[in-house]
Amino acid sequence: MWRLGFFFHEIAFGLLSVFIPLYIVAFNDTSVLGGPLVALGVMTSIAIFCSIPASFLWGYLCDATRHYKAFILLSFLSSAIILFLMALPFAQNIILFVILYVIMQVLHVSHEAPKNVLIAEHYSREDWEKSYGFYEGLTEIGFIVGLAIGLVLTLGLFAFTAVLSSVVLASYTLYLCSGLSLVAFIISIFLIADPLMIFERRLVNIERKIEFTARGLESSSRLMDGLRLKGSLKQESFLGFAFAIVMFSLATSLFFTPLPIFLKVGLGLPTSMVYVAYILNSIGATAGYFLIRNRARSMNLRKQMPRFVLIRCLLIFAFVGVIQFAFSPTIMTGVLLVFLGFSYAIYYIMMISLSMELIPQGKSGFFDGLVGLGAAVGSFLGPFLCNLFLHMGVTQNFLPTFLIAGVIFFVAFLILKIFAIKK
Repeated sequence: MWRLGFFFHEIAFGLLSVFIPLYIVAFNDTSVLGGPLVALGVMTSIAIFCSIPASFLWGYLCDATRHYKAFILLSFLSSAIILFLMALPFAQNIILFVILYVIMQVLHVSHEAPKNVLIAEHYSREDWEKSYGFYEGLTEIGFIVGLAIGLVLTLGLFAFTAVLSSVVLASYTLYLCSGLSLVAFIISIFLIADPLMIFERRLVNIERKIEFTARGLESSSRLMDGLRLKGSLKQESFLGFAFAIVMFSLATSLFFTPLPIFLKVGLGLPTSMVYVAYILNSIGATAGYFLIRNRARSMNLRKQMPRFVLIRCLLIFAFVGVIQFAFSPTIMTGVLLVFLGFSYAIYYIMMISLSMELIPQGKSGFFDGLVGLGAAVGSFLGPFLCNLFLHMGVTQNFLPTFLIAGVIFFVAFLILKIFAIKK
């Protein structure tokens, strides 16, 4: 039940995920930041770069104080307040809008590390993938609901929307998101509780050391008996995982930050179809999360995780091929986005579970910091490269950017396969 607040929170941010990029493009004064594409990249990257040290800070504070609920409430309440301010007339200036967005993101990430710790401490290590899968699946459904609301608002299902200006509709959308975040805050006050005892992550770390020592003793015994080594003493490389996390996050942001604009401008889809495309992506992710929840114990996720990163790489190349050769681009784009979401879900649950094993207490925000680092670079480079290729005279200026994202996914695959995963 404690996850219910996150469900409403994700409804708000599901709606915002497509609304914000399209809203930025609709601004008339984006020239002060270099145009709509660059403005989107600048805003997103600044927000994520600022949220990186904030992630470390929130992770440290929640572990140091052992009060996780307070930081979740801070995230939800601050989002409600700032979204309300963004809907007011004074925020129609692009600079003020960017400032508010950055502040919101810095405070918004305060719930990430506490949420991860709550799941890790409420459940045993054997159930982490199952628990993270259920949480992510539930919140992804909320994300889909938010996208569906955006779709309904875009289609103008309500009769009065036909006579309202786009500015007024945008304000109503932001008010709605603010209200949803406030609902999440109120629900969480009553449903979320801090764990009474915090020991599971420490216990897992002890078990890892004991298991490694036991493997070392067994290998030494076999060598002294003249037998061949069985298995390997190689452990997961935290540095390798950290680099892979950054590369994967960078490629994801490089692809998805300009994607709404590409779908609307590059493919010429109506705004409603942009929401549909993102709904399909979230449906694929939801299927992946619930697959992990039901089959985590029967799957060797450590070995399968690199495969899903490679699959994501190949899907990006397939996406470019579909667009380049105009092979039913609208339909195939939807299909590929479903599988992109599915592969992401498998990767994410495994990676976050391993991060909770490898990252010690007091540094639980490290995972979000690594994700943020890659996302910040990618969210700026995505729109920037698209704009650069446009000025270079490249007709389909989005496609080279997507190809670069695919190459970076392949680099992440190689890092996991060669350096990170224990053989």
